[in-house]
Amino acid sequence: MINTYTSYQLITRDMERSIDRVETQPMVSRETAYYRENIGNVKSIEDFVSDERLFRYAMKAHGLEDMAYAKAFMVKALEGGIDAEDSFVNTLTDKRYRDFVDIFNFARYGEQTTSFHSSTTGTVEKYMRQTLEEDAGNQNEGVRLALYFQRKAGSLKSYYEILADPALAQVVRTALGFPEALAQADIDKQVNMIKERLDLEDLKDPETLEEFLKRFTTLWEIDNPSYTPQSSIAALFSQPAEFGISTDILLTIAQMRR
Repeated sequence: MINTYTSYQLITRDMERSIDRVETQPMVSRETAYYRENIGNVKSIEDFVSDERLFRYAMKAHGLEDMAYAKAFMVKALEGGIDAEDSFVNTLTDKRYRDFVDIFNFARYGEQTTSFHSSTTGTVEKYMRQTLEEDAGNQNEGVRLALYFQRKAGSLKSYYEILADPALAQVVRTALGFPEALAQADIDKQVNMIKERLDLEDLKDPETLEEFLKRFTTLWEIDNPSYTPQSSIAALFSQPAEFGISTDILLTIAQMRR
């Protein structure tokens, strides 16, 4: 089995071709055709969530597939929109929900919501990238983390944003040689330690970002060798917490059901 950095390079060297390979997968092709054909017919939040196939596609595209079952939660988020500072979705720490509501902003645009590029072609593009990352993770979780970080790096505005996302935080801790135990330290202390070693502006430079991810994948490989039988078996039975549902979201759902 090839190592983490080489696997990452093989995908990113020609990203367009890598995405094309994903797009030709039979299931991806079928679900994408259905989404393209039907998203324009959605005129309300009720239309959106009642079409299980369509809604699940959109949720996966935005990294929220694990939450597709929680329709009452998502309806509440969509109904509140993002314009009011105290809207439901703006109180959540996980930015993925706000980003989703921003794209499918029925509260602001009503029936026009599904006519915009972001909710049509833009969501299809996100679905392809999400599927690419998931496929990579099935082979090597380090590659998935690297691809995810590459996608998010250019939009990072604060160190707290990194720490709020376990996947981003894991990449940074690994690349900077920090122990996993650092995640339990005071958040301001973590920010100061990262700030001393990493300038967020540098991540906007493609070459600097590439060097950073080369360091991450190299160090990841040391701790998680691609070629050991044990690592292959573990990958089959483990579900990384970095890409699941956060504890605060699960608590909110539980409270809604009371």
